[in-house]
Formats: sequence, structure tokens, C-alpha cells
Amino acid sequence: MEHWQGTRLTQAALAKALGGSESLAPATVASWENRAQPKLPPPDRLMAYAQFFATRRSMEGAKPALVPLDSFTAEEHEKYEKLLDELLELHSAASGTSQEVGTAPARRSWLFADEGPLTIVCAQLPDAQMPEMAKPENPNFTQLLSFADLGAMVELFGHARSENPSMDVFFKSNPQVASDDLTGHVAIIGGVGLNDIALRFLRDFPELTTLPVTQREDNEVDPYGEFFVTEIDGNEQSHLARWSDSKFSGLLEDVGLFVRMPNPLNSSRTLTMCNGIHSRGVYGAVRSLTDKRLRESNERYIAKNLPGSRFGILMRVQVIEGKAMTPDFNNPRTILHQWSAEA
Repeated sequence: MEHWQGTRLTQAALAKALGGSESLAPATVASWENRAQPKLPPPDRLMAYAQFFATRRSMEGAKPALVPLDSFTAEEHEKYEKLLDELLELHSAASGTSQEVGTAPARRSWLFADEGPLTIVCAQLPDAQMPEMAKPENPNFTQLLSFADLGAMVELFGHARSENPSMDVFFKSNPQVASDDLTGHVAIIGGVGLNDIALRFLRDFPELTTLPVTQREDNEVDPYGEFFVTEIDGNEQSHLARWSDSKFSGLLEDVGLFVRMPNPLNSSRTLTMCNGIHSRGVYGAVRSLTDKRLRESNERYIAKNLPGSRFGILMRVQVIEGKAMTPDFNNPRTILHQWSAEA
């Protein structure tokens, strides 16, 4: 790690960087680095070590911090993999056990190394669908009731605040969005049907107009919503929601889309789109990387199969008893289409 020569880094600063949103005491780092009687760090901390020391950018901010893996260059990814392999070999030799990379989370998509902010943009319900309590003239006015995909927005807001406790995280409906809101990290919830901000991004920026997945509206194909279309080698394939023949079961399967890339309005920040044919597809796209039970394995899948700062996953979202289930990326039936590229 020649790029670290001459660098001063205290154990307290390193502990704060490695801990992210989780408290990590300097004494814990000191115990790992004690030459006389060292304690073995858990495997997820080894991955954080590799992530921190693989790039000099970990020290470029006001405070040392982890740089998100999806922003790594090809060279930084190579250094990360090499360093992680070395650390795992040393861990295995010291513990007498075999340690695989896949036993620990490989990345945290909603952890940001910079000061942000993050703005979550959610569509506003059309007037015809607005409940009475969402109208300002109502004495019990509740603004959140005017948001479409409210469940997905609340889920993402809570997780993002937990991951980034010192960062400003905002949620706004698309009519409330100001120009400054779009130059930080931006997460767009929902698709072009109701969200004008999503429409503007998809229409105006080449990075998004050339995505291999588009949405279309055709009542003869799907009378209930805008379905997804992928194009591979000139061949188009439609991806639709699946409905039960029984009126009591309703929607059985939705389709969700998760896209991450640098923000075209500020390339040092990220743009994330969580979309779906229906609201359960949107919710599934969000939950794929926030659900405590599945997010780590899904993050490992992305790290292994979708390197680079631009990637997308079109996924099936199972619906059971009316509730969207979190997609499992390691289930071969879940992924309908995926792609990745460097910035």
C-alpha cells in the first residue's frame, strides 16, 4: 500500500471510519492491532479494512471515511480484492478456519462517505386519488397522505437515516423539489407515470435514455400499468405483472427495477431509481437492499456480479396475501435482467 506511506491516521479516526453508522470504539481497533496480544476482528471488519485502504480517497474528505464500493475505479477494485484476499488468508491462518468472502457483507449501498445530502423524491397522488386528509383545507391535514408509494419512501428514509446519522436526509414530493435538491444524492421512488422528476431524468440525460430497460403503456398488453421492456441483441421482451384468476387473490407477482449510477447533475453524488409496474414492485426494489434478512446477501450478489458505479437489476417481486416479499437476488428466478458498467 505504497499510496499510504507518510500518512498519519489515528486509531480513533480509523474506528469512526470503519464503524460507519455503527459505533466502533477506538479500543476495539487497538485490540485488533495489538502486536503482543492481538484479537481477531470479525470478517465484516476485514472487508471494511480492505475497502478503506484500497483507495487514497478514504482520506480526502474532512474526516477519514469509507468510500462506497460502487464508486471504485477498476484499479481500486483490483486493490480491494487483493487486499481482502490477503487479510482473509491471515485471518484463516490465525484462527485455523477457512474464511470465504461471501460470509460477510461486501458493500452497503445506502452508506455514503460524503456529507450528502440525500433527497428522496416521491410522486404526489393525482387530485382524483387524494384522500380528504391530504388536502390542506382539511383540519386534519396530513401531508404524507398525498405521497404515492408512501411505504417505500418511509422504508428507504428510515434505513438511509440509520446508515448516515450525521447526513441530512430529506423526502419530498415531486412538486416540492427545488433545483438544489437534485445536485446531492438523489433517490427517485416510483416511475414516470406520476413522478415528473423521474420523467425529466429519463428524458434529458443520455446515461438514462440509453438504459437497456424501458417502460411502456399498452392497454392491450397490460391494462393495469406500464410494463417493462428489455432489448437484448435487437430482440425485445416484455415483463409484466402476474395476476390470479381468482378475484380474491389479485396480484401475484409484480416487477421492480433498481438502478444506481452517478448523478448526471453532480457526478460526485449518486442517482438511484426504485421503480415498479405497481407499488409493490417499487416497494420490493427498495426492500431488496434495506431488509435486514436479505440485504447482506443481495449486496454480496451485486459486488460479485455487477461491479462498477453504474448497474441495474430488473427483478420479480412476489406478492403473498397482498404483501410484497423482499426479492432474493441469489434465487435464479428473481433476476429478469441485469447490467453494469464503469462510470
